Amino acid sequence: MTYRGHIENGAVVFDEPTELPEGAPVKIHVFQMPSDSQEEAMPSLAETLAPFIGKAVGLPEDAAENHDHYLYGTPKK
Repeated sequence: MTYRGHIENGAVVFDEPTELPEGAPVKIHVFQMPSDSQEEAMPSLAETLAPFIGKAVGLPEDAAENHDHYLYGTPKK
């Protein structure tokens, strides 16, 4: 289970109500939230994958539409 929250006065406060039993062991992982300038600098998924777009060779012409057929053997669409 994953719960989201924040630190308030030195204690973890959950963002949503939870019904954890008293004394339940927990593990805390602190995430560093990106600042607004960092978010703007992050490339989009298309920018990240741009070097790979159009690089696959030897695929059937209908591979995009029927990928489940070629991967798992389901009937073609």
